[in-house]
Amino acid sequence: MNQYLNKLIMYHEIHKMNREGFSKSKISQYLVVNRRTVNRILSMDEMQFEAFLESLSQRSKELSCYEDWVKAKLEIYQETSAAQMHDWLMEHFPDFPGVTAKTVYNFVMWVRQKHHLPQTRPIREYNAVEELPYGLQAQVDFGQYNMRDGLAKRVKVWFFAMSLSRSRYKYIFFSDIPFTSHTAIVAHEKAFSFFSGIPDQIVYDQDKLFLTDENRGDLLLTSAFKDYCRERKFHLHFCRKADPESKGKIENVVKYVKQNFLYNRPFSDVSLLNTEALAWLGRTANAKPHAGTQKIPFNEWCIEQLSLTPFIAVAIKPATILYTVRKDNLISWKGNFYMLPSGTYKGRGTQVSVSQTDGLLNIYSVSGAHVCSPAISTEKGKTITNTDYKRDKSGKIPQLINDISLMFDNPDLSLQYMAEIRKEKPRYIRDQLILLRQTLSLFNKKLIHKTLQYCIEMHVYSANDFRSVAESLFKEQSQIEAYKLKPILTNPLSGIMSDVATYQPMKSSIYDYEHLMQGGN
Repeated sequence: MNQYLNKLIMYHEIHKMNREGFSKSKISQYLVVNRRTVNRILSMDEMQFEAFLESLSQRSKELSCYEDWVKAKLEIYQETSAAQMHDWLMEHFPDFPGVTAKTVYNFVMWVRQKHHLPQTRPIREYNAVEELPYGLQAQVDFGQYNMRDGLAKRVKVWFFAMSLSRSRYKYIFFSDIPFTSHTAIVAHEKAFSFFSGIPDQIVYDQDKLFLTDENRGDLLLTSAFKDYCRERKFHLHFCRKADPESKGKIENVVKYVKQNFLYNRPFSDVSLLNTEALAWLGRTANAKPHAGTQKIPFNEWCIEQLSLTPFIAVAIKPATILYTVRKDNLISWKGNFYMLPSGTYKGRGTQVSVSQTDGLLNIYSVSGAHVCSPAISTEKGKTITNTDYKRDKSGKIPQLINDISLMFDNPDLSLQYMAEIRKEKPRYIRDQLILLRQTLSLFNKKLIHKTLQYCIEMHVYSANDFRSVAESLFKEQSQIEAYKLKPILTNPLSGIMSDVATYQPMKSSIYDYEHLMQGGN
């Protein structure tokens, strides 16, 4: 019935526009219909068109033999899409004709209308959330906006927004370049200074500036943000993906900034924009009654401030130096080229940051995601590939640990040691174990056992340090043995060995002793 009405409305609209002098091409463009359809409809009067529609309703359908099956499915699964129904038909009927997706869609819609089976979608239920205690939570989000400068040239700006959940007291900070983990941390510090305190919990999107992955609840933070959270000690809450409703307060703030502060505001420079933003917060965003609570955010903040953790400024580590990635996925660092995984280069301007730990060059993307960790070369002019390309990947970590433990005199003690290494360096555990296995093959078990005891006693949990200790003990042992074998000088002051010192005693043959043992004379 709906299709019949739609077609009838289209018929009258086409004839109306034709009477008003519109060309067939204009009618076709305006109504988004084929020009031949416009010609056909204009060639028919109203009675002819109604007869045409009647013939369509009585025309046999190519898929009519599947009507009962599709109806039965829709009665059980009323939310099923036409695309999924198409797949089911091909799955259950090997001889299903090769019709187009549009034909199946029209047929499924026809079945729905004929049997009154409209498509239903699950409706998410929402409940009002009680007001949170003062000082408990803040929410964070980012936004971007296209402004115009004095020459009407488009300028894109990015902004950071934080809002205290109870008082709705807001802070925004603008940047003329995309935010990185470092600049996001700077924005946090500015917000805490503005609030004169730190809330107990902060709610975030799953943003790449803070989070590299959420593996079934195990949050993998970017290295910079992880260090910052360890310093500040506030709790983190990351919303599920594609679920903006779970932090609706800050979503509304972002919209408010765009529609009330940024709309039609000319751009001069980012410093002036941040100054204007603070003035806007003071006279509007934080000074006028909130639409939901009907309370003034500033007055509420005066109460909430007492429940916030006092703000004491901390030194923020300077941003790491960025290195440009070449189109062959190489970076130049201290006289060598280091190869990055294929696909790291994303076009001109791709950059990464680096840091050094345990003889490895840790390479991160601008957002803080780990890229690779090649071994640092002491030579110059070399091209070093990622250790991940070379390392032994055969076997799982537990099996590798078990195999290495059997190479020690005390397997239980070695398992304890490797467990501590894994706790200290979980990301590099495979590289650590392989280096440890290489070290075991270089020295005898007695020296390895002594090295193991020393490392556990001194809390040295690194395969690189384990090897250094083993080499040091080996060198010390070699010096002691060399001293024991040193010839005795009869005249130490002269430094010349006498004939006595070089005298070689006579040696008896082993056969003489055998002869005596057998009772020979």
